[in-house]
Amino acid sequence: MGELKADTAGTIGDFSGHLFAGSFCFIFGLSESTKCILKYLCKKQKKTYYSKTLFYKLEILEGILIFILALTGICGSLLFTGGSHLPLYEGNHWNKLKDWHHSTVYLFIGLVGVANILCFTVSSLPVSLTKLMMSNAFFVEAFIFYNHTYGRVMVDMFMHNLVGLVSFVTGLVAFIELLTENNILLELLRSNLILLQGSWFFQIAYVLFPPEGKTTWDLMDHDTKMFLSMCFCWYCVLAYIIIGVNYAFVAWLMKLRMRRLCSSEVGLLQSNEYEQELEEEI
Repeated sequence: MGELKADTAGTIGDFSGHLFAGSFCFIFGLSESTKCILKYLCKKQKKTYYSKTLFYKLEILEGILIFILALTGICGSLLFTGGSHLPLYEGNHWNKLKDWHHSTVYLFIGLVGVANILCFTVSSLPVSLTKLMMSNAFFVEAFIFYNHTYGRVMVDMFMHNLVGLVSFVTGLVAFIELLTENNILLELLRSNLILLQGSWFFQIAYVLFPPEGKTTWDLMDHDTKMFLSMCFCWYCVLAYIIIGVNYAFVAWLMKLRMRRLCSSEVGLLQSNEYEQELEEEI
């Protein structure tokens, strides 16, 4: 693929940071898809064994998880990646603005977790507030990444611009969800876009900031950009496959659970009938 023809200022910290961002998006996307699939399948069943209380608990747990991961991302960006980046302005120059960009994105995603916790613990708050905060978080991410690529080489700009594009579309889908109600296709599309973003962060980590410390990708070559554009499309397909497998897995677990519950109910009915027959004989 050729040697690097431009400085990327890549470090091991950048590699781990993008790896964490990809893992965060994967956890978030899988959690969201599993939750909406479970809700949809429960509504399709004439008789459901899942209460609203269970879903409220799942929302609260997801909110706690999102908040903890976002807080970890903020601390990692500002305190642990290459040392402390506090204060913001020091020595007549701005201090590590790219890491401050990352922490700002995590801040707004953390607010999504806070909204999840509050909306499902405080009854006076509308549940739709969570969708509004999610839409806001991804719009902010798109805006940040639009202004995140100044002075970078071609492939670097291309890969980060794709993150901004996916973020904007995800925010738009979340906003449309706010105007609609319980649309399984929109919810799965949003989960798919979050998973796509996660896999693309992994690709960014290995292309721009490899763990060896020096990339073997030619970041000024148009062929590299063309190949990565194909990779992005392949990741779209991969995200759909993950959603499909997750749907099949959740549906299988629900059928298995319902069979066990039905068989236990049949056993109880048979035992009650047997007891009634004994009483009649006596």
